[in-house]
Amino acid sequence: MIENTGDPAAHEMLGRIESGSVASLVAALNDLGDDDRRALARRLPAHLAERARAGFDGGRVATRYRMAGAACLGGAQQVASWLHRRELARAETEGDTGHVMAVLARRPETWRRDLAVRLVRRLRPGTGPLWWRVQARGNWELAAALVIETGAEPPENDAFVSGWVARLAYQQRMRHGAPVVGDDRLLDHMLPRLFQAQGVAEMLESNRLWSDGHTIVGELAALSATGRVPRQALIDGCVSRFLTGVAASEAGPFVALWRELAPRVAELPVADLVRVLPSASSPVVQLAVEELQRAESEGALGDELFAEAAEALAYRPEKKYMTAAVKWIAAAPPARGGLAVGALAAVLLVDTPSLRERAVRAAVKLAPHACAPDRDAIREAAARLPADLRVRLAAGFGAVEEPVEEPGAAPTLTARPLPALDPPIASVAELAAELDRPLWPESPARFERILAALVTLTCQDRDAVVAGLQPWWRSNWQHPFDAGAYASWYGEDIRFLLERCVLAVVSPADSRALTSACAGYHRADTDPAPQRFVRRRFLEVVSLLERGETIPVLLATPTSATGHVDAATLVARMELLGETEPPAHDFAQALLRLPRRIDPDAAARSEQLPSQTDQLPSQTGQLPSQTGQLPSQTGQLPSQTGQLPSQTGQLASQAGLLLARVEQLPSRAGRLLASVLRAGGLPDPVVTWAMETFARPEYYHESQEEAHARLTPPDGVPEQVAALWTLAPKPGYPAYSRDMVWWPPVMPSHREAVAAHVLECLPWFMTGSDGQVQAVAALAHGDGPAGIATASAIVIGMGHERAAERAEAADAIITLAARGELPGADLGVAVARIVRGGQVKLNRITGVLDEVTAAGAHAEVWAALARALPLLLPGPGEKARAGLGELLKVAVRAAAQAGARGELPGLAELAARKGSSLVVHEARRLSAVISA
Repeated sequence: MIENTGDPAAHEMLGRIESGSVASLVAALNDLGDDDRRALARRLPAHLAERARAGFDGGRVATRYRMAGAACLGGAQQVASWLHRRELARAETEGDTGHVMAVLARRPETWRRDLAVRLVRRLRPGTGPLWWRVQARGNWELAAALVIETGAEPPENDAFVSGWVARLAYQQRMRHGAPVVGDDRLLDHMLPRLFQAQGVAEMLESNRLWSDGHTIVGELAALSATGRVPRQALIDGCVSRFLTGVAASEAGPFVALWRELAPRVAELPVADLVRVLPSASSPVVQLAVEELQRAESEGALGDELFAEAAEALAYRPEKKYMTAAVKWIAAAPPARGGLAVGALAAVLLVDTPSLRERAVRAAVKLAPHACAPDRDAIREAAARLPADLRVRLAAGFGAVEEPVEEPGAAPTLTARPLPALDPPIASVAELAAELDRPLWPESPARFERILAALVTLTCQDRDAVVAGLQPWWRSNWQHPFDAGAYASWYGEDIRFLLERCVLAVVSPADSRALTSACAGYHRADTDPAPQRFVRRRFLEVVSLLERGETIPVLLATPTSATGHVDAATLVARMELLGETEPPAHDFAQALLRLPRRIDPDAAARSEQLPSQTDQLPSQTGQLPSQTGQLPSQTGQLPSQTGQLPSQTGQLASQAGLLLARVEQLPSRAGRLLASVLRAGGLPDPVVTWAMETFARPEYYHESQEEAHARLTPPDGVPEQVAALWTLAPKPGYPAYSRDMVWWPPVMPSHREAVAAHVLECLPWFMTGSDGQVQAVAALAHGDGPAGIATASAIVIGMGHERAAERAEAADAIITLAARGELPGADLGVAVARIVRGGQVKLNRITGVLDEVTAAGAHAEVWAALARALPLLLPGPGEKARAGLGELLKVAVRAAAQAGARGELPGLAELAARKGSSLVVHEARRLSAVISA
């Protein structure tokens, strides 16, 4: 309802914004007099705020508000601010610019030029998926239209330049490769900025990857041939980008443009190409080396630049550029090569025997032409070489002193602790504030905290919760509610399920409609069992709250960062429920989260717990949160739980008091809990492991041989747990889930079961950046057996394409090693079998093992490699596996620090081979270390 405050024209305009055609609104706004414009300007912000609280019904309404503000607000600054309001960000892209320009036409050109500059200045880089940023250009289109119409000089803004590239890419795709750059009216403005603006490279690279052969880079090169674009401007632009630094991931478009231009030797900026060598990314360095070699072949590279280039390459970390430097120096005439011989000192320090050998040969050849400083540098580096190489260099450069090296102490292993749990949410206001924060990325501990507070606070005062969460409801859901709009994507993800739990409290009718709509979209239960388990637990809460029912507390809310629930706390929560049966999956989750071992302090504390439910605190957060351990009936736990600390008679008595309280619980769940406690906790599932051959589509897996674990539940466990502990890999597509971070806290006392499920899904994510290897790091903090399934999950994580993900696998190894729980022999078998099967690359495994060795896990790494190497070493007549030399190098370091002694099958035969390859060299070193 639009209130009439005595401004009939403004009242009419507000009504037109609510309904009516856009064309009629344009005409009406242009017909307004100055007084009516000012009246509308006064009322417009408040009206927009009211509509925003109620929720827009689409981008068309946002466009009408943008038109009204552009027409009636006074200054260019006011209009720019209005057009950039967050509430108006969802305006329809198609047609929005034309409609706003139509109501701006009455403004003076100087005013519109000012607005153009202000709009450009306010643009910000896009967020979200690239395809969305390419199409959802918002105010960019309007700013560009004003710049073109008024001839304004746009201010420097990277977002404006990258938006221009995004528009070209979009137009090129819509026109199926037809030229779009040459006729673009912003080309002359943008060309000088194209090589400096952030975000441009990403757009150009996407354009290259998704094009049908016609690219923006290709059009620029073609336009340079016709003179429409200055050729030298493109060459200079590429060089400036190379010099200012461009990451390897962003270098592709500029390297491609350079190759399309194919500069002649006379056009090469030789000095600048030499300047990029020390620090540029590898694609740029490769291009520079090729171009400098062309210059060298035509005599366009002076002596000083030659020496500078060779030295820069020799000090690069990549072996291929060190090799290029050695070749370049060795191939040069002796007098010219002598100018760069000092660069070989850096190559003498590398751990690649063949490369060191080539550097020594080149240095000895050029020794007569070396100056005094270079001779000193060679002698200093030679001091660290093997004796035979030192002798050869001493003949040309003088006596070399062998330094005395003292072995350093190995670092102490330290496991990174998990972050502590936040205190429980104690009020509706705190709950509302927590829900206002973004729910991504997902944090199981945070979601559990929100869910526990929602259930408990709703039980205490549902009306207060409904009132307190009204702002959240209005801003996060459509009004009027359209269940079908949410059904296809609100039925599965945990983040959305948490929001559905809240919706079930605030608006049960909407929640029931959404539940019904989601049922039609729900796919078959082919998700991994842990994912189904987590989802069903949340859906239990949704169903409970939709029915208007409540319970005072959820049983399974963790009391420890690992996901464990203290036994005494669980008993107290059960007493709060009284005769009420808990939700089935919440109860099963609580059983799974019970610790495996008795904590003497926990049993003592349990005696002090109040025995009457009316004496217990009403809030989950006020319940005891100790991380005590699960008492057993006889003081003996199943063999899987490890060794039990010695207990005193007094402790047994105190543990018996807690068990006695459990046996008084009136519910069926209470009786089941008592039986679980008497048995010493849930027994572990049976885990079996094998390398299996499955037929996979070629584009998902390079190899058909994969590591798999199978789970078989023991008899007598609840059906929800039995379903969770049933895993039988089948031919076809592997399991898939983006929510593996939830799995370790689901089963914190059954580490091998978690690992078995992770092993099924993790190979899907070997190139992604979703952080799924965090699940491997998290399960290491749990409890229970750690065997071949755990080791295999770690190995798969070690093989991830991204270093940040491999670091999570390294963290898992360090955590387990620091706790004395790393299954070293199993890890070695998993490394060898999975590498041989082709699921992971050996060089990535080697990097992680080197990292954890340096962190202090040398003994554990050697234990693993002692099992892995006999399975990876080549047999008689076989060629060594790629990357084996680097792995042997790690083995040498780990064995030396661990003081290892003994023999490895096949090592002596490999060490006896002729040659100076890295594999043979390191095999000799390892043989010497373990036989010393």
